[in-house]
This record gives sequence, C-alpha cells and structure tokens, in this order.
Amino acid sequence: MKRNQIIQTAILVGLCFSMSVSCKYDEVLPFEPDPNVPVFFSEDIIPLFENNCNSAGCHNGTASPDLRASVAYDNLTTGGYLNTETPEQSLLYLWMTDAMGPMPPLGSNATNNATVLEWIKQGALNN
Repeated sequence: MKRNQIIQTAILVGLCFSMSVSCKYDEVLPFEPDPNVPVFFSEDIIPLFENNCNSAGCHNGTASPDLRASVAYDNLTTGGYLNTETPEQSLLYLWMTDAMGPMPPLGSNATNNATVLEWIKQGALNN
C-alpha cells in the first residue's frame, strides 16, 4: 500500500514538473525604435494618443493634458510634460511606464513607451 502511494506521488510530481517545463511561451520583446530613424509626432505619436488616450474619453479635452491632434503638442510642451535633457524623467513617459499610475488605465505598452521615449530623446519635435 505504501509503495503504491510513493509511486503515485512520484508520478504526480513528474507530471507536474513536465507540464511546467513544457508550458513555456515565447517572450515577445517590445519593438525598440532605431535612434537613427526619426520618430514623427504627427505620424508616430499622435496615432498612439488617438488609439490609447483619446479613445477612452480621457485625454480628449476632459482630462489634462488634452491629447487631441490639434492641441496635443502645445499642451505637452507648455504643460511641462516633456524633458528633452533627461527624457526618462519626462512626465509623459513616467505616466506611460506606470511610474506615476497606469496610463492607459488598462496597462503600459512597452513598444508605445519606447516610441515616445525615442521621440523625446530626438528633441520632441513637432514634426
């Protein structure tokens, strides 16, 4: 009887181990923008705002900063959300990386964060 319990326990442990080892997922790494390729505010950053910040009804004039295409750049630059000397300390980037609360509320997106950070590193141009 005791031998059967030991065998059953060994089989159970073996099954659990094999299941945990076999259930690996490929890690999806975020896209890292090439620093030699310009990040455009109008083509790269505004679509991020429209898809993640404005569509939820938050930063479309309701909550600061207003990130609608027509006013986003002015609101970011005059509101102190950008720091081109220390881009990683930009309020916009800190909000997006959950350092100051999750933005967007459903969670941070590493690819979007990297794109915004690269744009700020490139001088946060209104291009």
